[in-house]
Amino acid sequence: MTDALYPWQSTPWQQLQQLKQRLPHAILFHGPEGIGKTAFAERFAQSLLCQSPDALGHACGACDSCGWFAQYNHPDYRRVRPEALEDEASEAEDGAEAGEGKKSGKASKTPSKEIKIDQIRALADFMNISTHRQGMRVVLLYPAEALNTAAANALLKTLEEPPPHTMFLLVSNSLERLLPTILSRCRKFALAMPSAEQALAWLSEQGVKDGDVWLAEQGGAPLAAHAAAESGSRETMDEFLQLLVRPGVDGALRGAERLQKVPVTELVAWLQRWLYDVFSLKLSGRIRYYPRYQKELATLAGQADVSRLLGALKSLNERRAIAEHPLSARLFIEDMLLSYSTLFAARA
Repeated sequence: MTDALYPWQSTPWQQLQQLKQRLPHAILFHGPEGIGKTAFAERFAQSLLCQSPDALGHACGACDSCGWFAQYNHPDYRRVRPEALEDEASEAEDGAEAGEGKKSGKASKTPSKEIKIDQIRALADFMNISTHRQGMRVVLLYPAEALNTAAANALLKTLEEPPPHTMFLLVSNSLERLLPTILSRCRKFALAMPSAEQALAWLSEQGVKDGDVWLAEQGGAPLAAHAAAESGSRETMDEFLQLLVRPGVDGALRGAERLQKVPVTELVAWLQRWLYDVFSLKLSGRIRYYPRYQKELATLAGQADVSRLLGALKSLNERRAIAEHPLSARLFIEDMLLSYSTLFAARA
């Protein structure tokens, strides 16, 4: 949990305060990944439970309620999230370096990335007891698209007949992945990408070097850019992008061997952004993610066919769906790079 709003969240916070006069029973915060939506929702949850919020609606940070909230043991507050995020948060709260995509390092089974029905059912006892000091209870659930089918249906029943004095705060990166019936029972609150100026200023304050490069590569999302900069992935990313600059069979085979220990989901994401830039450059002359590779991207755009690029982008979406658990990382990467090289073979 952050101690303050991010600079780009001041205006949305003011807009959110207007809802307090007539609070809905569920608010769905949605927007691009990596902009601080969950931190924003946590700040709002704390303010709802605070005994002495200030004139701007911020929690005081000094009352008993704020003290319990800061320790994540408030009797009227529950967070619902996948086991994988629980493990990451536990590491961070124990003093480990926080960052997206960190691994637990434990030998136990891989923690689930879904929100399961048992987690929703566990809320029943929480919602059936009296609230502390006759106040409000708050449930924060994120990311909402991690709900599996059974959990989503169980949550829907609760949203249809919400308990009194209970507020549900949902956070989502992908509204299209949520049940329409859940969407219809939540008040949607959009959080937009910050301006490049705001994002770069914040990255500079965090001591991030080459902030403009990291920000572009993460599509303008400052928290994702900061996490990427802290991850130490620059050398690996540049090695991968050099393979994309010179597509070919030999490079695909050698690259798959060297990169097989890199999380496959990261490689798929890097390639998706690269192909998007090739496609965008070919159609509109614009580059979004990799401006420092403009010359190389222009060369590839001149060699590629639009229909084949569209097909490749669609194929990558399908690959991303299975990238979490590839049977063989090396074979997965090899096949992905070989397929990529065929986009340019005919005209190279």
